[in-house]
Amino acid sequence: MPVVIRTLDLGGDKFLAHMQLPTELNPFLGWRAIRISLQERDIFRAQLRAILRASVEGNLRIMYPMISGLSELKQANALLEEYKAELRQEHAPFDEGLQVGAMIETPSAAIVADSLAKHVRFFSIGTNDLVQYSLAVDRLNEKIAHLYEPTHPAIVRLIKLTVDAAHNHKVAVSVCGEMAGDPVLAPLLLGLGVDELSAAPSLVPSVKFLIRRLRLKDAQELAAFALNCESAAEILARCQELTRAIAPTLFENT
Repeated sequence: MPVVIRTLDLGGDKFLAHMQLPTELNPFLGWRAIRISLQERDIFRAQLRAILRASVEGNLRIMYPMISGLSELKQANALLEEYKAELRQEHAPFDEGLQVGAMIETPSAAIVADSLAKHVRFFSIGTNDLVQYSLAVDRLNEKIAHLYEPTHPAIVRLIKLTVDAAHNHKVAVSVCGEMAGDPVLAPLLLGLGVDELSAAPSLVPSVKFLIRRLRLKDAQELAAFALNCESAAEILARCQELTRAIAPTLFENT
């Protein structure tokens, strides 16, 4: 299995004690992730060179977080090629076939996924941020937490848009975030065409238990229903109905 290393993803709710990030009114919409890396070139250079040098020891991949458009992706890839050239000149070995991917966490990235897919080998859909940005909902704000709906029709369609664009260019798609580790939502994601799910270790057994009992045809029918449904609650209910039918023991205590 490959080890995917996400480049520096500071900002929002992630901080480094020794790095003074500016105080921002909207930190999740501000200076974070790839935006920091493209401006703080010394930090980005050190990280990319380290990943490249480590790539000779195993199956590594690089993934850029918070890509919002093609320009950022091209800039990051150009810097990666620059640092590859440095290592070649230094006779430092690295994996020339190192795969590069991008996280799809913003609506803009999902909408232009067809363009992004031409410049990467894989996508990872970060559902936590994708839901938050698409629905303009802070999931940590208890006053509006009820509006944070992973099965919102807009989210379902953005995931499908991303998957179709990726597969048109033979780019694999994984999903990370809470959706990927939720057994109730796993069939929906697989039905939408997602290739891989990334979940916390404690959640893997239950997700695997359910997937082993799932028929692809049922997952695809669920996805077709969701893509034509106008209600997040109805999509969630259909997901729950399917998962409880195929793996009832998984939900005995819930």
